[in-house]
Order: sequence, then structure tokens, then C-alpha cells
Amino acid sequence: MSTSTPDPDVNETPTGLDAASTPEAGSTGAAGRTDPEAVGAPRDDANEGLRGDEVEIESVIDPTTVRRAPRYKAFFLTGALAGIVLGLAIGISWLVSPAASGVLKPGVYLSVIVLGTTTLTTLVAGALAIWADKRSLRR
Repeated sequence: MSTSTPDPDVNETPTGLDAASTPEAGSTGAAGRTDPEAVGAPRDDANEGLRGDEVEIESVIDPTTVRRAPRYKAFFLTGALAGIVLGLAIGISWLVSPAASGVLKPGVYLSVIVLGTTTLTTLVAGALAIWADKRSLRR
């Protein structure tokens, strides 16, 4: 067994009272008081089960201040999709031009153009997400 004392329980009786002076359901205690549950008074269940060092979220968070942080996944996916579309448009328009008449493997060139533009637009979208995130912290 451990010799350290456990954290005090909030639902535990105070140290000044013993079990005999605590009123039971339906009976009167040493001071002549009745149990609130027996009388039908409403119980405060909001703090039931909380330890002394725990704090409810509602008391810490200010509902009037909402941080509008960007969703990075959405930024990256949008950048990647825009890069694929832009890369296909640039690659196909270049391949049908007379300058590409001597190209031996047009699929390789198209793939390189699509991958390059996708990488570039994804990086730009990530930079925009970081910029939006930093801007949301300033407000």
C-alpha cells in the first residue's frame, strides 16, 4: 500500500462533521435540518463528479471570442486540385501546339508539367493557409 494521501473527494463530508451528524435521507440531523433530496429541493448536479482542481470549460472559455483558424487539409486539397487542372490545361495546350511536334513521348512531358504545377499550387495554398492562421491570431 502507498503511504501518500489521495486527493480529497469533493463529495466527501467535511472534516468538521462526522458520519453521525450527517443527515440521512428522510431523517433530521444534529442541527434539525432535513436532507434536500427528501424535501424535494432541486440538487445541483452541475459540479457532481468534479475534483477540486478541475475547472468547467464554460468558466474558462469566452464565447464571444472565436478563433477562425483555417483548415489546412481543405487548403492543400484545393491547391492540389487547382494544380492538376491548371497543369492539364497548360500541358495539353502545349502538346497540341506546333512547337511540340518533335516530342517523342508526350505523356512524360504532360506528367512532368502536371506534377510541377500541382506541387507549386499546393505549396502556394499551404503558404496562404499559414498566412490566414497567423492573421487569425492577431485578431
